[in-house]
Amino acid sequence: LISRDTFFLYDAVTNSFRRVASEHAEDLQGTEYSDAFCSDGKGMIWMLSHSNSQLFSNSLATAEYRRYRMRLRARPGINVLQGATYNCMTIDRMRLLYLAGHAQVLIFHSGSSQTAYPLSLQIVLSDFQGRQQYEITDRNSVHSFSFPHRMNNLLLQVQAQYPQSRQAVYYSYRLEGVMEDFSPWRSRNEIHLGSLPEGMHKLVIRAQTINSMAKAETVMDIRIRMPLFMQWYMILAYLLLAFCAAVVYLRWRSYSFVQQKIKIEEIVSQRTEEIRNEKEQSEQLLANILPKDTADELKKKGKASSQKYDMVTVLFSDIQGFTKIAEQMNPDTLIDQLDNFYFHFDSVVERYNIEKIKTIGDAYMCAGGIPEKNRTNPVEVVLAALEVQDYMKELKKKNAEIWDVRIGIHTGPVIAGVIGHKKFSYDIWGDTVNTASRMESSGEAGKINISGQTHEMVKDFFICEYRGKMPVKYKGEIDMYFVKGIRPELSVDLYKIPNRNFLVQLQKLRILDLEEKIFEVFSSEAHEKLTFHNLRHTMEVYSQAELLGRAESLTEEDLLIVKTAALLMDIGYLKDYHTPVEKSAVFAGSELPRYRFTESQVNQVEMLLRSSMAVNAGSSQMEKILMDAQTLYYGRVDFIPLCENLYQEELHYGMVQGKTEWVRSMVQKINRHEYYTSTARKLREVSRDEQLRQLENLV
Repeated sequence: LISRDTFFLYDAVTNSFRRVASEHAEDLQGTEYSDAFCSDGKGMIWMLSHSNSQLFSNSLATAEYRRYRMRLRARPGINVLQGATYNCMTIDRMRLLYLAGHAQVLIFHSGSSQTAYPLSLQIVLSDFQGRQQYEITDRNSVHSFSFPHRMNNLLLQVQAQYPQSRQAVYYSYRLEGVMEDFSPWRSRNEIHLGSLPEGMHKLVIRAQTINSMAKAETVMDIRIRMPLFMQWYMILAYLLLAFCAAVVYLRWRSYSFVQQKIKIEEIVSQRTEEIRNEKEQSEQLLANILPKDTADELKKKGKASSQKYDMVTVLFSDIQGFTKIAEQMNPDTLIDQLDNFYFHFDSVVERYNIEKIKTIGDAYMCAGGIPEKNRTNPVEVVLAALEVQDYMKELKKKNAEIWDVRIGIHTGPVIAGVIGHKKFSYDIWGDTVNTASRMESSGEAGKINISGQTHEMVKDFFICEYRGKMPVKYKGEIDMYFVKGIRPELSVDLYKIPNRNFLVQLQKLRILDLEEKIFEVFSSEAHEKLTFHNLRHTMEVYSQAELLGRAESLTEEDLLIVKTAALLMDIGYLKDYHTPVEKSAVFAGSELPRYRFTESQVNQVEMLLRSSMAVNAGSSQMEKILMDAQTLYYGRVDFIPLCENLYQEELHYGMVQGKTEWVRSMVQKINRHEYYTSTARKLREVSRDEQLRQLENLV
């Protein structure tokens, strides 16, 4: 029996109630107990109190009776029962305490402080599109999940397993690293996690009943994997792909550049070729009008200066009775025949290195010795005239109506230059031109009329018939000659074809022109330190080679070759002091053809030059003569001064280290030296021993 402030226990022996002492008697003041109380059969009485005391206010309490004393104890669930009214209580044989009221049933285990019925959670995890779903039913455990980056928007549906209705369970969660605290408690069982960054996330979900008697907590480790495109192997693949793309692009660009370059080069080459062809055509056209040197000067400077020539041979040709012929002949036929004649004339004068000046009607004018000066122009012009005369004679044999041609030749000084500003013309002026014209007009059809001055220069090559002194307008009387042909001893056909002797005699004139060329080269290029291999030494060797060659009975042609080699021997020292012989041979190969040396003659000169420094020199007579001409000073009285000059020269160019060494080498040369020809031995002025003694005194 429970009153407001004490407990009474019924004693069946005494048939009466006896008050039982309580440890918390003072706390029972004002305590109201409902009808809901029961005993669990093990000395424990369960009751509901409505006391205002701090310990038992609106709580579930138990009373334990021991030795006539009652000990009260509060039970868990105090805050769960606040405001609730329960009016029924019972305990089953499993000691489960059932408390009912207000459409609720609370179940407790009378022997424990925990809820009698455990609360468990069932979680369905999926992305927003529901592409993958995971179910979690374990309670109070940690679950790990790994999702691809495309599933970083997650939806969790939480379901609490509890006898009460679902609305009686509240949920809260926290996403560590994103949320500082748990979310407010709410009855909605869906959790939205949107745009989760890649990495590891820890999600804690809590659930409890409305009376907090049942709770549950679940921890989930959620890993959002890095996007596939950000994986290290994908980055490596991207870098590799970018590298390959860069290589392909560079190769493609290089290929495109090469193709474009090739295309541009083809276009440029084509245009260049066209320009070159046009330039060559224009230069060829200009060369047909003007001499090459004059045309080059005109292209460089825009104008060409006039030049005086002391010896030029001018040829005039004219058709006999051309005025009457032109009146009677068809113009086209007339022009065709003139063109045929002059075409042949052009080929002849070009072969003999004669410059065509102009044609005026039926008159044809050319000159030898311009623009390159030479001594052979009188002979070459007469040879050309003989060939033209022979050509006309042959035509006349086939056709009697072929015209007769008069040819006049005179040699003398002229002035040559270019006239005109837009239409250029190369022309010559002077008394020589007028005299040549008079030679032509004073001549006879089919004959070559030359002046006495020209005759003096060609009489050793041609047979000439003296006509006497002929009157010439404005000139008085002039000696004239008809050229009959080449001298028999110099001709193959006793008329116009020169033989080998003729060519050798002509080359003897050309070598005089080569002498002038060598003089010019030494004057412009020789260094003052060339104290031995200079122009003086060249002329000494040249004259000594001619002297020895004639004394040793060389043929005229062989003598010509030896003299030419001697003339070119020192020219190589101007080009390269350390390889003079080779440079001299190169000079010979480039210059001699300009002086009408044949290929065979050029080869002979080159061979002589190279053999002059060979160990086995002196195998041929020409080599012996050339070697003796070089060393003839070994036996002369001026040997020591010449040696001094040679030493100074070689010292300057680094060929010797000191005078003692140089004298020793010269002594060895003198001791080994022997003249090849008897003429050279006869020309020795000082003995070898004397020369050696003087040479040794130099040190």
